[in-house]
Amino acid sequence: MAKFTRRSLLGAGSSLAGLAACGNEIVSDPEFRIRVGPDDRPGFPGNVRFAHGVASGDPLPHSVIVWTRVTPEAAYFGQAIPISYGVFADAALTRPVKYGQGYAQSNRDYTVKINIEGLAAGSDYWFRFEARTVSGSVASQTGRTRTAPPLTARPELRFAVVSCSNWPFGRFHAYRDIAGSELLDAVIHLGDYLYEYGPEGYGGETGRRIGREHEPAREIISLADYRARHAQYKSDPDLQAAHAAAPWICTWDDHESTNNAYRSGAENHNPEAGEGSWTERKQAAVQAYLEWMPVRDPDPAKPREALYRRFDFGQTASVICLESRLTGRSDEISWFAELGDARLAEIPLRAARTMTRVKAPERTMLGPVQENWLETQLIDSARNQSWQVLANQVIMARIQAPNFKASLTPAQKAAQNVDYIKKLIEFSQLGLPWNLDAWDGFPAARDRLYDSARKAGARLVTLTGDTHTAWANTLLDSADKQRGVEFGCTAVTSPGFATYMKAVTDLGAQFEAANREVEHYDPEGNGWMRVTLTPQTVRADFLKVSDVTATAYTVERSASYGTRRVGNSLRPLEKI
Repeated sequence: MAKFTRRSLLGAGSSLAGLAACGNEIVSDPEFRIRVGPDDRPGFPGNVRFAHGVASGDPLPHSVIVWTRVTPEAAYFGQAIPISYGVFADAALTRPVKYGQGYAQSNRDYTVKINIEGLAAGSDYWFRFEARTVSGSVASQTGRTRTAPPLTARPELRFAVVSCSNWPFGRFHAYRDIAGSELLDAVIHLGDYLYEYGPEGYGGETGRRIGREHEPAREIISLADYRARHAQYKSDPDLQAAHAAAPWICTWDDHESTNNAYRSGAENHNPEAGEGSWTERKQAAVQAYLEWMPVRDPDPAKPREALYRRFDFGQTASVICLESRLTGRSDEISWFAELGDARLAEIPLRAARTMTRVKAPERTMLGPVQENWLETQLIDSARNQSWQVLANQVIMARIQAPNFKASLTPAQKAAQNVDYIKKLIEFSQLGLPWNLDAWDGFPAARDRLYDSARKAGARLVTLTGDTHTAWANTLLDSADKQRGVEFGCTAVTSPGFATYMKAVTDLGAQFEAANREVEHYDPEGNGWMRVTLTPQTVRADFLKVSDVTATAYTVERSASYGTRRVGNSLRPLEKI
């Protein structure tokens, strides 16, 4: 991989802080426009800005998506904005490779997403956009992207892995750290890129305290709402910097639509409260996501929410993005709903009946179409790539809570002031799966996935978000055979489990002792995960940022775990 300094990546004389400012400047040097060619289109009559940065994503060996959004002067909203774009082989933008013209249209909220084809595999490129106005051309920020390696290569790969970036819970220090780190092959976002809540919802109190509240100031439901929330998140300079530094591979979890979403509904969708039909809300969320994120739109023959897809990085790894919310997930089963009103004596019987439903063979996380597709991808990838990396939303390993009733002291029990924790202490005696919103709530579907991996001879590396905590897990099938490993990243800002369980300093050790598949559990802190793969090894470094409610921050590596391929088998996870 070619080496570049952070300064050269951002362009001569530029800095991270200066990226946002240059998006409002009129271009005085016509050289870029001359490269694009004659442009006789009338300029946009009002002022424009590139207020949301630039981004790239979905890298293939010879193509990549580039993205931006042009913000027009409000009085002229509805009129198309002529834009030009260029892709260059150097950070100084002196060696043009691809260029063209188009329009930013109001029917896509003035977002621009272009599939740049004909690029060299395994190569770095830089790109920017310009909008043509009657006053002159306005330049966007410059972004760096990278194509996937050629299929014959066996490179070392470096990915940043992130999830759960809740605006009001704090500042996006993790994104800033990613932007300033070594050059990456890609950033993998595992979902909850944004959150749907209003000012009284999850994170609202913290947001008011630190002056970081959601816009619009309500729970988002309509297409206009989802677009406005995406716009708010992409106004953050740290997120913009991370998008400008590397291509992203993204999949959604639930909060991109609403909490605990599934195919036919969601826990946080309430038609009786005037929130309309789930189908309309889901389609609004999907449309805004496809507009505002640097992802390839699904094939027209598929449902628009069928975001599952695969990326090959030479012979080292395939990154297989799963869609586990909107296309196939069975209806939610929740311990809150099943046991919330139960008397203590009723809990064991109710729990047993619930587990009978949970284990039903027809329950599915992905749906049959995606399950069949995944098996085909695993078979093909296992023949050609060393690692089958699942970009997966929720914990795959079997997890139960420790028996807190026995392990906590009377003082620790008395210190708990969260109703959920008090109920969990009682529930934990049963030795049952802790979180039915994870793969533990779909054990038959997990068995089918493991069976597909077994038939393929796959070497699974499952990347997981959702829990706001860090995990290193060994994945065992129902016959206790290792099917892969799992690395779970903590949240960019959302608080972890330790925030709610008071006066317990050994939570990680308790979870590790209570679960055979858990090698490492860290319920504290925010940050990101760096995953490095070679044809023979995989390593996860867990990186923590300090207080996300403060403006200044530091970063530390809290733990590292890895494994090695031996033939078609994996070694057990090891602490590094």
